[in-house]
Amino acid sequence: MSYQKSPGLSYFVHLLGCMLFICALAVQAADETEASAKRGAITGGVMHEAPSWFKDSFLDIQEDVDEAADEGRHVMLFFQLNACPYCDRMLTESFEAEPLKSFIQENYDVIAINVKGDREIAFNEDTSMIEKDLAEKLEVRATPAILFLNQENNAVVRVNGYRSPKRFQHILSYVSSKSYENSTLAEYMEKNLEKDVYKLRDNKMFSDINDLSSVKGPLAVIFEDSSCYDCDEFHDKLLAREDVQKEMEPFTVVRLDTDSADEITDPDGNKTTAADWAKKVEMTYRPGVLIFDEGKLMRRMDSLLFSHHFKESFRYIGGGFYKTQDYSEYSEQRTEELLSSGVDINLGE
Repeated sequence: MSYQKSPGLSYFVHLLGCMLFICALAVQAADETEASAKRGAITGGVMHEAPSWFKDSFLDIQEDVDEAADEGRHVMLFFQLNACPYCDRMLTESFEAEPLKSFIQENYDVIAINVKGDREIAFNEDTSMIEKDLAEKLEVRATPAILFLNQENNAVVRVNGYRSPKRFQHILSYVSSKSYENSTLAEYMEKNLEKDVYKLRDNKMFSDINDLSSVKGPLAVIFEDSSCYDCDEFHDKLLAREDVQKEMEPFTVVRLDTDSADEITDPDGNKTTAADWAKKVEMTYRPGVLIFDEGKLMRRMDSLLFSHHFKESFRYIGGGFYKTQDYSEYSEQRTEELLSSGVDINLGE
């Protein structure tokens, strides 16, 4: 009679160990899957090629300026970034839609420059470098950045960030008419902008303060007027958001009407008016925002921002992060913090 030997204790211990190991791997895989599922995502970036009618330049800017001058046009340098939602919106609204498209084509040679690009540019007789180095040299911090050159290859106007078609139209006319030869952009805009397109709106965050030098701690100053094409969007899509309001809580927020002749005191203690102060700090955009802490100007917003960039600018100053980090370092760390916490970041809303 034959028989099979029963497995010993060591066999069952080995089998149990294998089962526990497999279970541990399964739990680890599930945890990793869950963590991956919870990680936030960045959305809202929009890839947008430059319009086909932009000049196919050899990137010798002096040569481009000379060619444009021969035909009575100016050169416009359009600094863009891949997946930039502000570039997409401005290209769509102003460069690819009438009536501005035809006006730009008639009066300008437009050259696209990638702020992260590696093409060589002969900017002038003293400056030749690749695109990203030129963007750094010119301190391009917001895209689109648009540089208008006169017929001597000198910059006469610079636009940082998005502009609505109505406001951009006046900038285009200012340069094409060569009004820069006898007036500032602020003076031209004041004379030509349509009035009464916007009625100033109240907000519970606004403080009625005329002496800005008396404010202790973080201060935000908002410039508005009756010619503000973007102010309703500013109120409805930014100031109305709870996440934006949370980051603005540490601030004294003052809204100034640049149509008003009322006297104010600026943060340095100078008597002035909202309009004169706006001119002094070269704030031609409405709604323009200046952010101060301890009486010092820390950041300025002279273009329309979407909510993520807007609120993070306030958090950067209000939280005191600027004292130990530059903004690019802060932004990188903050982005990873939000994503790893499962928060989605929409760059385009």
